[in-house]
Amino acid sequence: MSYNVLSSYADDFINDDEILETLDYAEKHRSDRPLLLNILEKARKCRGVTHREAAVLLECDQPDLNEEILSLAKEIKLKFYGNRIVLFAPLYLSNYCINGCTYCPYHGANRHISRKKLTQDEIRSEVIALQDMGHKRLAIEAGEDPNENPIEYILESIRTYSIKHKNGAIRRVNVNIAATTVENYSLLKKEGIGTYILFQETYNKKQYDGLHPSGPKSDYFYHTEAMDRAMDGGIDDVGCGVLYGLNSYRYDFIGQLMHAEHLEAAKGCGPHTISVPRLRAADGIDPANFPDAVDDKTFCKIVACLRIAVPYTGMIVSTRESERTRAMILPLGVSQISGGSRTSVGGYTEKERPVDTAQFDVSDTRSLDEVIFWLMQNGFVPSFCTACYREGRTGDRFMSLLKSGQIANCCHPNALMTLKEYLEDYAQEKTRIVGEQLIQKELENIPNQAIKERCRKYIAEEVLGKRDFRF
Repeated sequence: MSYNVLSSYADDFINDDEILETLDYAEKHRSDRPLLLNILEKARKCRGVTHREAAVLLECDQPDLNEEILSLAKEIKLKFYGNRIVLFAPLYLSNYCINGCTYCPYHGANRHISRKKLTQDEIRSEVIALQDMGHKRLAIEAGEDPNENPIEYILESIRTYSIKHKNGAIRRVNVNIAATTVENYSLLKKEGIGTYILFQETYNKKQYDGLHPSGPKSDYFYHTEAMDRAMDGGIDDVGCGVLYGLNSYRYDFIGQLMHAEHLEAAKGCGPHTISVPRLRAADGIDPANFPDAVDDKTFCKIVACLRIAVPYTGMIVSTRESERTRAMILPLGVSQISGGSRTSVGGYTEKERPVDTAQFDVSDTRSLDEVIFWLMQNGFVPSFCTACYREGRTGDRFMSLLKSGQIANCCHPNALMTLKEYLEDYAQEKTRIVGEQLIQKELENIPNQAIKERCRKYIAEEVLGKRDFRF
């Protein structure tokens, strides 16, 4: 089988021979300064680089050029996403699962983990708890079990998210559920979901087969081709990711970019987001049993090279990562983080963080307010913006605005207005003081004078109780 970026078959667009050849090419050219400089010069045009070029940058062993790679990633991040960081939280609906994934405590053979599935009333309580924290953007998470978690349950749960409470409102619901059919993706689209998210875990088929010995997820091809079906079902924002630590990071880094290239070529739009989780301890899961752990220095370079390769794609880092690690990688290309997350089923209504149904250990256990205060102290603008999704700027429409630079006149004022909402409704006093100062400073960075003045006007109206302004 040969590499074919346009093919709908996983063996063709995630072609093992192409990945192995790319690995060999990158290894042989890791010290090739003329080639490395040429790739960096191309990357400065902010149109991305190929998976093979990105692999060469990842392998680069020239200290000065490695510094240049990190510096360029920071420049690209600021050019397209500014200093904004969008915040979200996962909401685990159910940990019933029939798969046999060896790295996940939800696997069907785990007989001692507590199994739980939220009722719609419990979901309402969870949503209210998240709204009371200040969240506007959630991600549904559920194990794969056609009896306990059928598509009808997921659809009903999405409808439950529309509950209003005080000034709170969940304005975007992303969905992270198992690979499914075009028909089911169409149903999700009709419910108005934001992004459909599915992690590949690893693109190495042999390794994938060993990690998934049983259950529907054991079908590598059905899983890998899920994004094609999702887009065929009308979902134009999809989010990809691998779980670093399950397999060689070099192999999966290349596979991740090949997947993005395939979606761009075959479907007209690459992934809306790329996630970079690393394997973490969980119930019965010891990362030491997996030999491919990624250290922090390598992790930083992975994030930087991804940002250079796909400059328009959002990048997500969750609370799997510690405060220290998140501080290291945020400037290198990250555009979204979770805050105040709980990975247990029904965790947000509990005073103490429950661990009996958790999918993984959370490294950053700070509250949402603590995360927002920290972001602002470090020069970032926390954003709860969902305007593009609600105005229909999704898929290729979002990407075209981003590529043209026009998105800056939407995103920055929208971020400031949603931050102002948070400060008025939910913030601790010290967070509010720092936030007010930040907003006044950042208003001056809105390039369009008319939009700047409208933004000032809207922010003043938010003080009077009005909400949900957006450009």
